[in-house]
Amino acid sequence: MTETHSDQTALVLFSGGQDSATCLAWALARYARVETIGFEYGQRHAIELDCREKLLDGFRAINPEWAAKLGDSHTLSIPTLSAISDTALTRDVEIAMGADGLPNTFVPGRNLIFLTFAAALAYRRGIADIVGGMCETDYSGYPDCRDDTIKALQNAISLGMARDVTLHTPLMWLDKAATWQLAHDLGGAALVDLIREHSHTCYLGERGARHDWGYGCGECPACALRAKGWREYQVRAG
Repeated sequence: MTETHSDQTALVLFSGGQDSATCLAWALARYARVETIGFEYGQRHAIELDCREKLLDGFRAINPEWAAKLGDSHTLSIPTLSAISDTALTRDVEIAMGADGLPNTFVPGRNLIFLTFAAALAYRRGIADIVGGMCETDYSGYPDCRDDTIKALQNAISLGMARDVTLHTPLMWLDKAATWQLAHDLGGAALVDLIREHSHTCYLGERGARHDWGYGCGECPACALRAKGWREYQVRAG
C-alpha cells in the first residue's frame, strides 16, 4: 500500500463491476492521474457499462484528491468478440459447466483482447501502467485470469510495442472477502457502500433484486462469488 507513482498516469480496465471499482481506488491511491477504459462486446450484462458514471461520480464525491486525479473515461466497442463467441455471456442460454470443465460464461480470449486494446490506447496516450481486476483466488477458473497468463501477455505487449508496459493485477491473490476489505482500506465505508449500491456483477444483468452485497439475480456464479465474499468480509470485520 506504500508504493506510489506520483508523476505517472495509469489506465484502469473499468467495467463497472466490484473488482474494477476496487482497482480504480487502488490506482487513485498511487498515481497522479488515472484514466479508465471499458468495453462493449455484446455482453448480456451490458448494464454494467451504465453503472460506471454513477461510480465515477461517487469516487469524486468521496475524495477530492481522487476527483482531481480522474482523467478521461474511454469506451471501446468490440462487437466481433460476441460474433465469434458462443458463450452464456454473449448468448441467451442457460449458464452451465462445459465438457472442458469451464463454465460456459468463459469468453475465449476476452482478457487477452481487452488488455491488448488497452495497451494500444495507452501507447497513444503515453501511459505505461495498466491496471486490471484479474484474479485466480476466488474466480470461475478462466485461464485468461491466471497470473502466468498476465505475465506472459505483459512480456508480449512490451516486446510488440518496443516499450515497457506493466500490467498490474492488485486482486490476483485476494479472495472476494479480501477485495471488500481492500475497498474499505482505500476508501472506508463510503467506498464499500458505493460499490455495493452502484457496481454491477450479475452475469444476467439483473438490477431488480437488492441484496446485502448489492444488486443481482443472486444465483449466477458471479453473484454467488460476490455474496460469499461479502458474508466472509462481514465475519472477518467482526
